[in-house]
Amino acid sequence: MSELNKKLVRRWFEEVWNQQSEEAIDEMYAPGGKAYGFPEPDSVLVGPESFKTVHRVFLGAFPDLRFTLREIVAEGDKVAVAWTATMTHLGEHLGFAPTMKKETLDGSSFLTVSGRQIQDGRNYMELQALILRLKENSPAIMAEEEASFA
Repeated sequence: MSELNKKLVRRWFEEVWNQQSEEAIDEMYAPGGKAYGFPEPDSVLVGPESFKTVHRVFLGAFPDLRFTLREIVAEGDKVAVAWTATMTHLGEHLGFAPTMKKETLDGSSFLTVSGRQIQDGRNYMELQALILRLKENSPAIMAEEEASFA
């Protein structure tokens, strides 16, 4: 069972994120599934539609997003993944102008799989630090700050 669950999680990252497939979310994310820690550390996304909303925003901001799985370990219905995401801030979906800045985000996800679907995902990453770095380089935000000092 562990090998099948690892295969599902690999497919999740490849199809949902790297291939940007919303259909894959419907297939692999349980109707009552919960994703914790994305986009905010205290966020809980319940069900595929909730996840798809955040998925669209994130891919809108980073259309070239690419996940690389560094390590994957499974035991029974639990799968742990260490990953690195690379991306370029090309869209306004975070609420500020694109910076065109290339970024890297390291993180980990701890997933529970049952019935060939992800039932629960606990995600850990420094997403807020990434957004702060981007805001520091945002032309519109820098212009606002310069105007406020004048």
